[in-house]
Amino acid sequence: MSSISVPWAPKILTSLAAPQSLIDDTGQPVYGHFDGPVTELGVDKFRYFDEMDKPASSWANRFDYKQFQFVSIVTPHYIIGVALADIRYVGSAFCYLYDIKKNSLIEASWLKPLGMGYQMSESPMQGNAGIKGAKGEIQFDIEQGLWRVKLNTLGIDADLILQPEPLSLPMAMCNPTGYSGWTYTQKHNALTVKGKLVINHEPQPLQRVTAGYDFSAGFMRRETSWRWASINALTDTGSIGLNLAAGVNETGCNENAFWIDGERHLLGAVHFDFTRQITKNQQASCWRIYSDNGQVELNFTPLNCRQKKLNLWLIKSNFRQYLGHYSGYVIDNLGNRHQLDNVLGLTEDHFARW
Repeated sequence: MSSISVPWAPKILTSLAAPQSLIDDTGQPVYGHFDGPVTELGVDKFRYFDEMDKPASSWANRFDYKQFQFVSIVTPHYIIGVALADIRYVGSAFCYLYDIKKNSLIEASWLKPLGMGYQMSESPMQGNAGIKGAKGEIQFDIEQGLWRVKLNTLGIDADLILQPEPLSLPMAMCNPTGYSGWTYTQKHNALTVKGKLVINHEPQPLQRVTAGYDFSAGFMRRETSWRWASINALTDTGSIGLNLAAGVNETGCNENAFWIDGERHLLGAVHFDFTRQITKNQQASCWRIYSDNGQVELNFTPLNCRQKKLNLWLIKSNFRQYLGHYSGYVIDNLGNRHQLDNVLGLTEDHFARW
């Protein structure tokens, strides 16, 4: 990656001081970008209404609320992806281990009914989330906004702290969703990793390891679809993190952000151009991810894919997460153009009925 200064004068997106509670005294969410995590979501204070402006039923108050947490860990030899989701009807989780040199991927998954055998953190600032079973155990512990990740599955033995650069801000925001719902999303990329990581009985040095997390929760649309791009990378000129999305968080503000050596730059809207329908004999097509104003222009070449389709009538999921290389550029809000050349990262194409 390299950077040069170019003529650029975007509208700098600003953020609000993070509220103590996402739900205010009137029972409604505080919307916008925040300069850090909210201390509590305050879901129990939310005044939820149906499409006819009547108070939502106790069933809707419980089952319309969804939550998921995701962590990506990138080493010189492996990428680890691990997720926990609570969609009320079931809790699910997955962990995959991608061997970069061999271009091979193995995974484990968990499915638990109706809140049994798993837990989720109720706050992006403080709490515990985890799931365990015959395939192993994953756990996310958050203390004062700092994430600790514990894994015991797929030959991975990990106890890691995800540490941001001093003064680095996460992307934290809340948007209206659907008629009367809301979505809170918090992400932080290009984090330093400390602790212990052993893969297949081999200790992994952590000097060149970086990571990112995703904490998302809210009263989301019954049918939700998104495209997503993510980078956590250490380059010769510094650390870069990127989060881009389209399809879910765009009612007022979006979740697009770029981190360079920990400094957060909020970005505008982007487009995802790719071919979804491919035959079994075709390779996944390259993606183009770009903004109308020229601030983002990236090509993504897939190498491998973690995918799963689930159709249970009441709930559906069509999930594809690709691992591959990014090339192109991102222009930060100071006008510096950052060139990317075969930088490892992720994309995702996801439909959910939940």
